[in-house]
Parts: sequence; C-alpha cells; structure tokens
Amino acid sequence: MTRYPMTRHHDIRSYPGLGPLSLVFFLWLYLPIVVVVIYSFNDNRLVSVWGGFSGKWYLVALENKALMSALEISLKVAVISTTCATLIALLAAMVLTRAPNLKFRRVSETMVNLPLLLPEIVLAVAVLILFSQLGLTNGLVKLVLAHTAFCTPFAFLPIRARLQGMSLDFEEAARDLYAPPLTAFRRVTLPMILPGVFAGAMTAFVMSMDDFITSNLLNSGGATTLPVYIFSLIRQGTTPELNAISTLLILASLILATLVLILNARAMRRG
Repeated sequence: MTRYPMTRHHDIRSYPGLGPLSLVFFLWLYLPIVVVVIYSFNDNRLVSVWGGFSGKWYLVALENKALMSALEISLKVAVISTTCATLIALLAAMVLTRAPNLKFRRVSETMVNLPLLLPEIVLAVAVLILFSQLGLTNGLVKLVLAHTAFCTPFAFLPIRARLQGMSLDFEEAARDLYAPPLTAFRRVTLPMILPGVFAGAMTAFVMSMDDFITSNLLNSGGATTLPVYIFSLIRQGTTPELNAISTLLILASLILATLVLILNARAMRRG
C-alpha cells in the first residue's frame, strides 16, 4: 500500500519577506490618508508649507454655506436612496432564498447584481439618457433614483448572506405555532437578520455619500452633492479646508464601518 507523506500546513506569516511587503503595502495604502489628516491642522493656507498646529480650517469648512448645502443634498439623497435600496434588497433576498421553486433564479439574481458588474460610467450614462427621454428635470429626484439603482446590490449581498446562514427551523417553528407569514417575518426572521440588514444599509449609505461619477453626470442646479463640490474645490487648488473636509468624511466612514463590524461580531457570537 502506497504511503503518501503528510502535508504540513505552514503559517502564512512565516513566509520570508511577507512582513516587509505587508508593511510597504499598508504604508502605500494609508500614508496618503495620514498626510491629509495631519495637514488638515496646518495653520498655513499653503498645504505644502507647515505653519503650525491649528484647527481653524474645520471651523472655516463648517461655516462654508456652499459646503453645508452640498452636504445637506448628499445626506438627503443618501438617506432616501439607502431606505429604498435596502427595502428592495430585502424583498429580493427573501424571494431568492425562501422560494425553492422560483423560476429563473440565476437570471433574477444577476439582474439584482448587474450594477456591480457594469462599469459605473456605463450605468450613469444609461440613467442620464433614460431621464432625458422621460423629461425628468428634478435634480434631487434623478439623484435618488440613480443612487437607489446602484446601491441596491451593495445592500443585497449582506442581507442574502445573512438569510442563507439562518436556519429555517425558526421560521418553521413559527408556522407550526400558526403565526401568519407577516408576523413570523416581523417577530422571527427580521430580528435574526437585522445585523445583515444594517450592514447592507450602511454599505449602501456610504456608497451613496461617496459617489462621484453618477452624481457629476446628473448634477444640475440645486442638486450638487458633496463629492462633486469637493471636486470643484480641487480644480481651484488644494487647501487645508479641503483636507479638513476630507478628514471629517474619513471619520464618518470609520464610525459607520466600526458599527457594522460590531454588529456582525455580535451576530456571529449569537450564531
């Protein structure tokens, strides 16, 4: 009988050169962000010349009416589109995971995830042409519809993953106790998948807040989002005010990401 040597599992951290390579990778990835944060406290208006520590540029940014208006537009669009995208994603995930005899399942799932597969510029141009054909002129409505379209798959993936990892025994027990479908969903299914729903909603919210390509193409009077406004500032030259705005956005993204990680960790502990 032929004996094959036992394979040994090596710790990937023991491979030579991996540590320095990882250090170079993270420095390349995060050092520019650190530089932006540091120079947001530069007292000098010239970004490349350090003039001392000061937090005045944060006050200047918060007192900028055009900036606050762009932030308000971005928040409105992000909240409405996130709500719509999360509801659509939740319904789609329930159908695709809880309907065993569903026809064209793969096609339906591909259609939901299609905005992830297409380049964003293609989707943005298609939406722009569609709105032009329909004669839609309200800038805020156009942004909400477009953001809902490309944010839906980002909300769909975490919700579907949570539903697939949830045992059907709980829902079957609720049906055995004569709970109506809506009551079973509200009292059993939804509380168990809530971390996934929240993770999907936060991902969609961040994607909507950070979007530039679609928002720039659909930009019209009174519907300038924060990324589009920041881009207009960059064209005039980088200033510590712009660094302060970027730092605030980084802080907001870190807070949202931390909340998602905490909720996912709690959901994993609960099984």
